[in-house]
Amino acid sequence: MFKDARFITSLPRYGDFPGRGLPQLAVCGRSNVGKSSLINNLCRKHGLAKTSGTPGKTRLINVFLIDNAFHLIDLPGYGYAKVSKREQESWGKMMNDYFSQAETLRLALHLVDIRHEPSAQDREMNAFLYQTGLPFQVVATKADKLSRAQRQRHLMPIARALAVQPWEIIAYSSQTGEGREALIQAIEKRLDS
Repeated sequence: MFKDARFITSLPRYGDFPGRGLPQLAVCGRSNVGKSSLINNLCRKHGLAKTSGTPGKTRLINVFLIDNAFHLIDLPGYGYAKVSKREQESWGKMMNDYFSQAETLRLALHLVDIRHEPSAQDREMNAFLYQTGLPFQVVATKADKLSRAQRQRHLMPIARALAVQPWEIIAYSSQTGEGREALIQAIEKRLDS
């Protein structure tokens, strides 16, 4: 899995694109949480998803074809304050449109930064995923920034805030690849079901 990855298109709103109808895996999280870095590490393809030190870089829905078998959907980050209220609302509508129309969505990867307690927007995203009954996997990014002992202390408040068990959260590092195999297994399980 994740042996071949290709960029397909960027969409200002969710709609038709080449190959639509295949199973989908969506990546969501706040701005600068490491979505693009995780995608590049997962696909082992540097530069596949554009990364930036500037939050709010992903402003469109980016579609990637993985192994000619499923689409990975990179959603715009939420919670970035340095854009206009109108643009924030536009992103919110884009996300709502995506989730309401993505009939082949198999799993949403909900990314949070392991170093911080989930933000109000993280909790809103989590509540939305629960309310809609969408299957999701919480992934705590930037795990390499903390020691193993620190990680355990940081996972507890994340688990409480997002109503999941600490052992259900995958600690992930795009720098070292830690968590990659566990995440691939979780993805395979959902795609096969």
